[in-house]
Amino acid sequence: MSDTDTPKKVFILADGTGETAEKVAQAALTQFRGIEVRTVTFTRVRSKFEIREIMERAAREDAFVVYTIIDEEHRDFIQSLSMELTVEVADLIGDLVLRFGMFFGAQPLNVAGIKHQLDADYFRRIEAVEFAVKSDDGQSPQNLRRADMILVGLSRTSKTPLSMYLAHKGFKVANVPLVPEIPAPKELFEIDQEKVYALIIDLNSLVRVRHQRLRQLGLPPDAEYAARENIARELRWCREFYARHPTWPVVDTSGRAVEETAAEMIRIMKEREARQKARTA
Repeated sequence: MSDTDTPKKVFILADGTGETAEKVAQAALTQFRGIEVRTVTFTRVRSKFEIREIMERAAREDAFVVYTIIDEEHRDFIQSLSMELTVEVADLIGDLVLRFGMFFGAQPLNVAGIKHQLDADYFRRIEAVEFAVKSDDGQSPQNLRRADMILVGLSRTSKTPLSMYLAHKGFKVANVPLVPEIPAPKELFEIDQEKVYALIIDLNSLVRVRHQRLRQLGLPPDAEYAARENIARELRWCREFYARHPTWPVVDTSGRAVEETAAEMIRIMKEREARQKARTA
């Protein structure tokens, strides 16, 4: 391969998962056809030492650096290194904040402590989303003890959508599917039972949702998975199972938006936390 055939390099530097920067960079790169580009993503970059290492590597490899960094001091550090090391960079956060400030005719908040509070909230939500993905559909049952909430329910009772929505609110959520013939993981009964939320849905809604799922998968609509009599048996078994665990609040998801159901669960959690504080006060 000649020098002219050497792929261009783009480094993506982020203090979180890098998903935002990757999407923006890829969208921009689609405008340049016939040019081979290799991207390298560096995530959770949160120290000047890490930033310098990456920038020095970018200088050695003649890479363009795209970054999403919340910390203003770190953004300034990248800019100074870009001049020191002659590295081309693009700031996807700082430039937008500056332009917003010009448009609104206002300065961004610089009250001591606020930025760190926002940073903490941002990273908490990112961590919660990653936790929910790794703990979805019964994966990694050892994670249940670290969860803020554990959702249990039959297939298609909104466990995953609820988990993801609550994760974006900053809650670490795991979910466990319930199947009559398969025992629930033992870890479910070894953790604080007040963290468990039992999801239920009415028969007609569950039949409809499962039929829709079969159509999406291109499977025949008469499969046992969506058979009304089978679903009715599953629901009876599920209610009996929940009755053996009275600590679990039963939350009905029938015909409800994810936001509405999540709000009810958060309310229950806060009420329990308030009672616990009152008992220990």
